[in-house]
Amino acid sequence: MTPTAGPAQGDHRATYREVLAEPRFRLLFSTRTVAITADALRITTFSVLVFSSTGSALLSAVAFGIGFIPQLFGSLLLGSLADRLPPRALITGGYALTCATALLLAVVRMPVAASLGVVALVSLATPVFHGASSRLVAQSLKGDAYVLGRSLSNIASAGAQVFGLALGGAAVAALGPRRALAVSAVLYLGCALAVRLRLPRLRARENGGTRGSTGCDSGADGGGDSGADGGAVRASLRGAGLLLRDRTVRRLMVAQWLPVAFVAGAEGLIVAYAGERGFAPGRYAVLMGCLPVGMLVGDLLVGRFLRPRNRERLVVPLVALAGLPLLGFAAEPGVGVSSCLLLLSGLGYAYGLGLQRPFLDALPEDGQGQAFGLIGSGSMTLQGVGPVCLGAVAAAGTGTGGAIALAGGAVVLTAGWIRTWHPRTSPAPSPAPSPAPSPSPAAH
Repeated sequence: MTPTAGPAQGDHRATYREVLAEPRFRLLFSTRTVAITADALRITTFSVLVFSSTGSALLSAVAFGIGFIPQLFGSLLLGSLADRLPPRALITGGYALTCATALLLAVVRMPVAASLGVVALVSLATPVFHGASSRLVAQSLKGDAYVLGRSLSNIASAGAQVFGLALGGAAVAALGPRRALAVSAVLYLGCALAVRLRLPRLRARENGGTRGSTGCDSGADGGGDSGADGGAVRASLRGAGLLLRDRTVRRLMVAQWLPVAFVAGAEGLIVAYAGERGFAPGRYAVLMGCLPVGMLVGDLLVGRFLRPRNRERLVVPLVALAGLPLLGFAAEPGVGVSSCLLLLSGLGYAYGLGLQRPFLDALPEDGQGQAFGLIGSGSMTLQGVGPVCLGAVAAAGTGTGGAIALAGGAVVLTAGWIRTWHPRTSPAPSPAPSPAPSPSPAAH
């Protein structure tokens, strides 16, 4: 079967059924969804374990976020491996490594500093595994099918995170934090086995690499051209530099990073906002749930009912929609109005679907894996930095409501910046050469 799910050009609107008909996408999508559930379970359980050991809220918060910020450094230093090594080995190895990490935390009673160091060290490699998986998705789904694949991944990711958080609470209550960590290890192991057994071995041509480039130069899972071009670190730094020096790629990356970072910063203040306003206990959870619900609904509506060109036309209005409702927090509204504002802001997150096709079209074929790893790790890092910066603004005297409104204003300004360069639609991509047939056909 040729790994494509529909026309790669024009204004053809794909369907979720077409996308899920691709076996390779279905495998990567399902294992990634299970892995996100395991991530949420592991992260929250590890945070609980650190708090129970130390009684420190600060260390508990550090444990929650320690796996995010190092990812950007990992992408810069190791990102080229996503294009240079066989994808089946990389993705399987990634799940196996996270499985081993969860088991280590569950079984070995290490000092807190050592356990935090282990999690941070493993997170350096995360962009490589995710980049390899995302690259296979881009090669398996063409045109609008790729955008809908990303939409499905976003929807499933939001649901998996919520389910993982709920599962974490139940597992910790029933089993204790260490055994709950072992449950996450079992989930990772299942993902590793599924990819190892069901994802076909890909030759260099099937993996999109070319000889002498950053792509694979081997015929099977045994290895890639990892030693060429002066080593993985130099190749990764050079590849990241080339991507970031390309103005189109750089703009599209920043456009995907900034609105999410600002809104995440606002989201990080919701608990403090609820406390300042004297909301009833537990109401902060209602507020925090509104944003992902809005994201889920927005992705579903925009992905399912709009044609590709209409999604691209709506990028700027949707970015503005993500920011404008947050301005209402300057008036310090109550629970009901705050919930509606956050729900509306979440709908605007669907702007990213209108940037997926232009971003993919702008990437060099032999650097796609590194680009996907870089954009994912950059987003995760900025989402970790955003709450810290806005928290400092709130502490400086604006209050949490004012700081959330400031984040909304920054998103609106970002929409104005995107409007200065983003075309109303991207040109229809020229027909891509047919990829080599593969036994089967891609997720974030």
